[in-house]
Amino acid sequence: MKRSELVIQLFRVARPQFVISGLAIFIFGASWAVLLGAPFSPSRILFGYLVLLPAHLSVSYSNDYFDVEVDKYNKHSFLSGGSGILVDHPGLRKPAVWIAMGLILVSLVLGIVFQIKYSYPVWFSGFVVLGNLLGWFYSAPPLKLAYRGLGELSMILSVGLLLPGFGFLVAGGLIIQDGLLFCVPLMLYGLAFILTVEIPDMESDRMGNKRTWIARKGRGFGYAMIASALLFATLFFFCLPWLTFRSYPVDFRILGILSLLPLGAGWVGLLKRPVEKRSATRIVYGIMITLAVFTILADGYMVYTSLTQM
Repeated sequence: MKRSELVIQLFRVARPQFVISGLAIFIFGASWAVLLGAPFSPSRILFGYLVLLPAHLSVSYSNDYFDVEVDKYNKHSFLSGGSGILVDHPGLRKPAVWIAMGLILVSLVLGIVFQIKYSYPVWFSGFVVLGNLLGWFYSAPPLKLAYRGLGELSMILSVGLLLPGFGFLVAGGLIIQDGLLFCVPLMLYGLAFILTVEIPDMESDRMGNKRTWIARKGRGFGYAMIASALLFATLFFFCLPWLTFRSYPVDFRILGILSLLPLGAGWVGLLKRPVEKRSATRIVYGIMITLAVFTILADGYMVYTSLTQM
């Protein structure tokens, strides 16, 4: 394999489509901090994301490396089944795992530099370490969370707490109680996301002894859980004004209306409940597309609101 082709194949392992989702959730958390009064500092937010980016990229490389035996049974797609690169090119396995470890190191070093530069507390670096460890042990031994029925919980924590919390921490300098306000709906979206990604991989995960919730309980269970998670997330946005006596600088009804997009796709999946993989994959694409659109529009609303209130 030519060096240029090797570089291209290794780049494809990164699966940048999932990196974009991490960026969107990070921006959501940072925008929320600005809305609650944190000074808007584009350079600090950018630097903070540069701490997160290599950590997020490393997950794709480590997952592909440790999931290669399972991925042999899979038909790879844009959203599921891994990148397939390490299955088709076994010689790239060692470079991939070294890239994963190198990216973690870069993230940790940048985290320390960020902490020193902006005089953040020491536990900021601990936050960075925790995020990297959670990503690594999602599929890496000895924990292998995804193989022990804990992969979903790690994703819920990542999407609902670590990613937005890190964005809030970077922009605001600390995490306050109001900064955790969106943890509940984001955790629900994290659950919907991971179950959606797992649906096409059900057969291969079973053959590879990967104990995901879908592999153990089937696609029907997944559709029901996805639809329920998306419903409760939407209800959260619409009900929150009646559940709190505080006034917040966002209109939760707008977020609720935007959340109807993934909710509709999730309930289409529940009503149709396709069992066959090809039909299920089409449903998965619909849910993932609407989740992405919701995230982008929610980010746009949060950023616009934070800029207009400065």
